[in-house]
Amino acid sequence: MKLTKKAAGFIVLGALLTVALTACQSSDATSPATGQNTANEQSKGEGATNSTAPSSENSEEKGTEAIKEGSMEKEGNVVLKELAFVYNEHTIAISDTANEEQMEQMLGKPDNLKSHTYSADDGTNMDTLIGFTEKVYTYPGLEIKTISIPEGKQDSIFHIEITDPKYATVRNIKAGDSLDTLKNAYPEGKLLGDGAPNEEDDFRYEPSNYVDVMSFHIKDAKVESIQIYSLLD
Repeated sequence: MKLTKKAAGFIVLGALLTVALTACQSSDATSPATGQNTANEQSKGEGATNSTAPSSENSEEKGTEAIKEGSMEKEGNVVLKELAFVYNEHTIAISDTANEEQMEQMLGKPDNLKSHTYSADDGTNMDTLIGFTEKVYTYPGLEIKTISIPEGKQDSIFHIEITDPKYATVRNIKAGDSLDTLKNAYPEGKLLGDGAPNEEDDFRYEPSNYVDVMSFHIKDAKVESIQIYSLLD
């Protein structure tokens, strides 16, 4: 009887040990999966953070993008508003489109009109303008140059030279005005030379794009001529 009870006790003990071992193995088997799932979740979280970073950087780049003056509309464009002259209530500015009919309506029939289309063998060495057509309108005390690019684009004004006082800038400066009057009208401008009253000099006004310029030639402390021009590429 004692042996039988002892044998039964060993069997019960063995069964309990087997159950305990099985439970441990089951717990160990699931823990890597749990850890793996946590890592995946962390990885997904990190991936989401990284994926939004470029978007934020792009937003900053767009926010700090510089706006060039020439890219704004005419109402707010310093170039088109300032680099211009007025005649008979017509304001004529650099970059304005102007064909022969429009020029005649605004300024009358020119004394002379010349036209030239640039080519590789025209002797001008202006390779960047090959195919472009330049026209020169000459009036008493006024010369206007236009250029049209190939493929049927409209003529646009790129150079104006004024020597007659009947053509005034939009700030009412004209040939014959004093240097002091000019300085008061264009405080942003500057003399390029020493600016001695009895010597010749040039007084330049230019917007921040460094492409469009208004230049006043000074002689005997007075405005002798006015040039308004745009640099061609």
